[in-house]
Amino acid sequence: MPERIHASSKGSQLLIEAEAVRIGSDVLIYLWGGERPHIGSVAAAQAGPSLKDPAQSCATASVLTFPGHKEDVIVKEAAESLAAALDVNVVVTAGMHWDDLSAEQIAVVVTNCRAVVHELLVKLQRVES
Repeated sequence: MPERIHASSKGSQLLIEAEAVRIGSDVLIYLWGGERPHIGSVAAAQAGPSLKDPAQSCATASVLTFPGHKEDVIVKEAAESLAAALDVNVVVTAGMHWDDLSAEQIAVVVTNCRAVVHELLVKLQRVES
């Protein structure tokens, strides 16, 4: 059974939760939150050498977003950053929903997603070593 790693934006009114699962050397991440968690967007990223500096790793992602959902920016950024940092294939899916969020609250959700993804990265790197 693959190991599951959990992270969350504890203490936040706009709670984001996430899990990472290693599938072989690859990683599957799912993020959720809000009143009606769901699957809104999916990104698949592959690591490779940077075109500017082949000694550096980077990643590129393909994204699928269901109509009416806006998690595409979150999954693309998360998948590319994790794939580049871990040098593996990464799939990220996200779905979170709160009614009537303000622009400031949406910014908090994005910040919380970034923090949770970073926490998962740290935990995944710890498992590797």
